[in-house]
Amino acid sequence: MDTAAKPQQSKQKALLEVFLVSTKLGLTSFGGPIAHLGYFHNEYIQKRKWMDEKSYADLVALCQFLPGPASSQVGVGIGTIRAGLLGGVAAWLGFTLPSIILLLLFSLLMKAMDVSSTGWIHGLKIVAVAIVAQAVLSMGKKLASDKSTASIAIAAASVTLLWQAVYSQVLIIVLAGLIGLFAFKTVSNQDYSIIQVRVHRSVAILCLILYALLLLLLPIFSGLWHSQLLSLFDSFYRVGSLVFGGGHVILPLLEREVVPQGWVSKEVFLAGYGATQAVPGPLFTFGTYLGAMFDGFRGAVVGTLAIFLPAYLLIIGALPFWNSLRANVKIQSAFVGINAAVVGILLAALYNPLWTTAIIRPYDFALVIVLFGLLVFWKLPPWCIVLLGAVAGEALYYL
Repeated sequence: MDTAAKPQQSKQKALLEVFLVSTKLGLTSFGGPIAHLGYFHNEYIQKRKWMDEKSYADLVALCQFLPGPASSQVGVGIGTIRAGLLGGVAAWLGFTLPSIILLLLFSLLMKAMDVSSTGWIHGLKIVAVAIVAQAVLSMGKKLASDKSTASIAIAAASVTLLWQAVYSQVLIIVLAGLIGLFAFKTVSNQDYSIIQVRVHRSVAILCLILYALLLLLLPIFSGLWHSQLLSLFDSFYRVGSLVFGGGHVILPLLEREVVPQGWVSKEVFLAGYGATQAVPGPLFTFGTYLGAMFDGFRGAVVGTLAIFLPAYLLIIGALPFWNSLRANVKIQSAFVGINAAVVGILLAALYNPLWTTAIIRPYDFALVIVLFGLLVFWKLPPWCIVLLGAVAGEALYYL
């Protein structure tokens, strides 16, 4: 009896641990999807060693390929690897709930408050710069440290900055993979670590089939049954299924879905997007706010589930095949190039949108240097950096 109970207790402990750690990240991960990958890297990889650096970079590359919020998919992937299917759900809930709750409050208080230009929000943007700079430094040392891989990273960063298109990041990663496939033929497979993915392939295939069926059938059902909530689910599911290139791309897609139909006004839409920038967690919770403005709590639930469901189905569908792809020598060669490109994409994001929107005055540059030093050399935890950045940003606002 005791022997049988131990595995169950171990699963429950792992599940609780995933939820608590992801909730901590959900409360402190400011700065958008690129910054989230930095927070994840610090908490999951550097601090807790739940995954090695190469596996993390491979997972990030996989999620960059998939439509949807890459940072949320990375979190779901890590949670699933750590504690099974329920671990992925726990990771998503923990990371997303704080933002959902805050945006529900914003939907109630929006007309009474204007937080889009306050000093502490600007301080949090500076925090994001420090966090991403640390992630670029750490990942670059391991994944783009020689002449060839560093060249790929530099090229990826340059093209990303100069070619601001929806599919540019996907095409850059594909091209980097092809370069890696032919340029790194002698890559060793000895350092490859098997990741235990606790998802059966039959479940994964079912998720992929469900993803495609919903994408095809929801517009038909929405046309047959004139339900506002079904129309909302259809619109948000379609947006969540087609977003490539990060959470910010969701803005024009959602605007075309909700404003012309009169679900929300343009002013309400833009105010909510500003509020979404101010809260931690994934930018896709903008769907929570829009759903709440459309139909209260019911709309918030429908909007949240619809916009995140495609991303969840895709990452669960892809994970069981991940080790097979990574174990293949040719795929390993391709991933050398892909991982270097991911470093370059992160480097580009460090400049735009993070640096260009956060570092405006010499005071901002001084603050980011201090925060970076405290994070990298003094090893302060990210939540301390978040608090210090918010307080300092509010103080600098009056200078």
